[in-house]
Amino acid sequence: MRLKITAVAITAVFFLLFAGVLNLTCIQGKRLKYLSEKNCVRLMPQQGSRGKILDRNGEVIAGSRLTYDAMLLPQDKNETERLLTRVAAILGESSGSLRKAFQERFVSSSVPVAIAANIDVKKAIALEELKDELPGIMIQPHPLRDYPYGKLACHVLGYLSEIDRWRLTKLGDYGYKTKDIVGFGGVEEKYDYYLRQEEGGLSFEVDHRGRFVRVLGFRPPQDGKDVQLTLDLRVQRIVEENLDGRTGSIVVMDPYDGQVIAMANSPGFNPEAFVYRSSQRALSGIMNNPEAPLVNRAISSTYPPASVFKIVVASAGLENKKVNFTTTFPCQGGAQIGNRRFACWDVHRPQDVFHALVNSCDVFFYRTGLLLGPEAIHDYALKFGFSKPTGIELPYEAGGFVPHPLKRKLYQFKKWFDGDTANFSIGQGDLLVTPLQVTRAMAVFANGGKLVSPYIISSISGQRSPEGRRKTAAISLKEDNREHIRLALREVVASPTGTGIALAGAGIAVAGKTGTAQVTRGQPHAWFAGFFPFAKPKFVICVFLENGTSGHFAAILARQIIEKMALEGLV
Repeated sequence: MRLKITAVAITAVFFLLFAGVLNLTCIQGKRLKYLSEKNCVRLMPQQGSRGKILDRNGEVIAGSRLTYDAMLLPQDKNETERLLTRVAAILGESSGSLRKAFQERFVSSSVPVAIAANIDVKKAIALEELKDELPGIMIQPHPLRDYPYGKLACHVLGYLSEIDRWRLTKLGDYGYKTKDIVGFGGVEEKYDYYLRQEEGGLSFEVDHRGRFVRVLGFRPPQDGKDVQLTLDLRVQRIVEENLDGRTGSIVVMDPYDGQVIAMANSPGFNPEAFVYRSSQRALSGIMNNPEAPLVNRAISSTYPPASVFKIVVASAGLENKKVNFTTTFPCQGGAQIGNRRFACWDVHRPQDVFHALVNSCDVFFYRTGLLLGPEAIHDYALKFGFSKPTGIELPYEAGGFVPHPLKRKLYQFKKWFDGDTANFSIGQGDLLVTPLQVTRAMAVFANGGKLVSPYIISSISGQRSPEGRRKTAAISLKEDNREHIRLALREVVASPTGTGIALAGAGIAVAGKTGTAQVTRGQPHAWFAGFFPFAKPKFVICVFLENGTSGHFAAILARQIIEKMALEGLV
């Protein structure tokens, strides 16, 4: 009986074994074979290079350089821990930091994980030489954004960082995904679609220990397209060196077609801080700086233009025949308007429009503004391009604000008084503009009466930018009126009583207008906007110094820049 039971038990065991083998081979064979093959296949993504950003002469402002990442093929827990400990010793880092990187970047068992990014080339070689002892460790080279000139032109360039939720929701349909590196601000953001590279990859087979066996497939990555700017790095460097240490903005532009030759802002930042993220303190210092180093003040910040705006009021007065070349108003240091006395910065003899511009006499423009009325000043301000963005190919451009009695009534529920017109006439009150808008307005008197459209993109991948070289619009100014103001702007610099006398000895004939904008807090803002050489202008320049005290100091800075440009043969 016992033998019979034993025989039945043995038979049952063999039957179960046979059934199990049958199940594994016949029923689940294909699925298990697929899983086996899948388990030995690994995928390694490969990045192309982000497109270069070049200046007008082909100099690389933002490029790429080769860096190395230590990649770990996912292993069992014990083997992974052993590899992390060995690699940490070679790299001089803690195994805890590598373990944390592995856990944060793990995607799936078939995708290698970057446990150490941007490692030194000597350490990369050391790991590669030990690949037989460190199965599953691979060295992957990849291009990384490089800024050979540091923070030069940083506000024009922008910076790179990991995509945020807001951008992901807007760009998800265009192939962007979580953890993508994208542009923030400047050209990096505006032309990210052209600059960004297309990822490729390598599929390969590994053995049971995770060691490389053979390549199964390869798709080459695609590099991004190059973007060439209208900037001249030589001029940009001169401008930034002279602006350094001050808070403000400087724009240098071609007055005839609107090419931006230089655009500088201070304080600035080094875009590499966002690429390497090696110093959290440096990154935090940029993001939390109350002076807002990330803001492109030339296009994104608005300020009262003060006396620089007098070229608009003078044009309106002459064109509307409220004043002519011989009209004069006495200046005794101020004017009574309503129940308030509005001061002038000095006492002048009777002033006509020419000398009122040269001496920046506020009283003349109070009287002219009252004759014109705020509606006419508003309309001419719009003709000169104020109150709307210039359209330059950079993100976050502000339009500024030009006041109007109806706007004030509708939106602020306030009345407009003659005192508001007086303030408006000298570029104060609610009027707000950007330095680029002021540059554009001054160019009208350098190029024969054209309102140009500033642009900064010359070409994309060698093809002329469709947004660049846009048509200019003629401002309806009579030639004799325009020339009269133009000659006055020259005397602002050349006359001993001119407010721009600081530029008189620059060695190049300069024309322009200073401005000192009163603000509620701190010292006044300082402006100088002008063009040079006077006879055949090649450049129009705007210098703005936040809380710079007086337009005189902006004029001094403009002189230093012009002299340096002349010394290097750029004028």
